[in-house]
Amino acid sequence: MSHLWRDVLPGFWSAWIIVITLGTIAISAWLLFANRKTDKPADADGHVETTDHTADEIEEYDNPLPRWWFQLYVGTVIFALGYLLLYPGLGNYAGLLGWTQEGQWETEVAHAEARYAPIFERYQQVPIPELARDAEAMDVAERLFLNNCAICHGANARGGDGFPDLTDDAWLYGGAPDTIVATLTDGRNGRMPAWQQLGEDSIENLTQHVLSLSGQPHDAGRAEQGATMFASVCSACHSPDGTGNQALGAPNLTDDAWLYRRPDQPLAATLRQTLRHGRSGHMPAQADYIGEDKVHLVAAYVYALGRRD
Repeated sequence: MSHLWRDVLPGFWSAWIIVITLGTIAISAWLLFANRKTDKPADADGHVETTDHTADEIEEYDNPLPRWWFQLYVGTVIFALGYLLLYPGLGNYAGLLGWTQEGQWETEVAHAEARYAPIFERYQQVPIPELARDAEAMDVAERLFLNNCAICHGANARGGDGFPDLTDDAWLYGGAPDTIVATLTDGRNGRMPAWQQLGEDSIENLTQHVLSLSGQPHDAGRAEQGATMFASVCSACHSPDGTGNQALGAPNLTDDAWLYRRPDQPLAATLRQTLRHGRSGHMPAQADYIGEDKVHLVAAYVYALGRRD
């Protein structure tokens, strides 16, 4: 039981748990000892009476539990009482050993840090491009990635709808080693404002223009009309030619790498939804969770996914 739960457990419920737990053990022990002998002992010839229960011509005899079985039950009762004396399990009672799951976890973390810290420190001294070519280091980094990053970016790092693909060369904020480290250390917050105030006609024109930027099938007439609107409301972030701005995290609209693209709907529908309602993205900072040494190692792994050299 967590000591945090015990700290807030009201006295009544603590007593209730104690009574229910010990009462259950006491009743079980009473039933065990009350039935350790039969009311119908064997006669002089060793015959035992039956309980009058018969199934498929098989009669149930009124025999007591075998001694070894009875002793095993007694052992479980003794074990349960000993466990509840040493460990938490009775309401607010902390146990003689003072064990908590948080304390156990902290002990194991401290042991792991003492054992593996020198390894991570050694890796931290290696430049990221060089570390990315170290197969042994990348095996360690892959485990860190799977434990901390795969929930969003996927086990294969290919991302998903709203989560960047880390295996291509399309970077929102840049793919230089220092930039990747900054992303992992401090996190990122992306914001695409909603433009529904422009009206459906303008949104459709913008959609067709954005499709044209990356060579997607589009309505040429509407795309031409959308070019003027794009220059006035979109170019400040995405640049006049649509190639994006990594300083702002504004994506390049001229390639075929889309941060938001659902496989069950056309790209045009996704673009309309983005323009109408905007988008918000958050990449949590990792340094406080895994430490700067592990950030360096994971950065090398991410760098290796789309090797530049």
